[in-house]
Amino acid sequence: MLLTSFDPFAEFHRVLRTADGGHAAMRMDVIRRDGEVELRFDLPGIDTDSIDVTVDHGWLTVSAKRSEEYAEGEKPFVRERVMGSFTRRIRLSDVVDAEKISAAYDAGVLRVTVPLQERALPRKIEVSAGAQAAVEA
Repeated sequence: MLLTSFDPFAEFHRVLRTADGGHAAMRMDVIRRDGEVELRFDLPGIDTDSIDVTVDHGWLTVSAKRSEEYAEGEKPFVRERVMGSFTRRIRLSDVVDAEKISAAYDAGVLRVTVPLQERALPRKIEVSAGAQAAVEA
């Protein structure tokens, strides 16, 4: 996964996303654990049937839709909740085991678990004394 801890353009991107209704409507946290990464998307008020999670050519795409909830004769007086379709695309690295990605939705949070391949896990590297140690032995 391509993730950075510092983005000098974060505020600029946040303003753009808010203006176009993009990522601002689908906020995400990423949690790293041993052997996997979990992406947590805030999707309150979303019907599970409208959530779509796909993996294609190294991209994870999460889409969801929130429909209007007004009955006949009701008109919004104050409207702050974003309605419509939302999509978020995340570029996956080559160390992800795409065949084992899973997703679960509970209490307005979509959790996508992305397992890492064995070669991506941390391992201890033994340090030898160098060529001179091999000659003396």
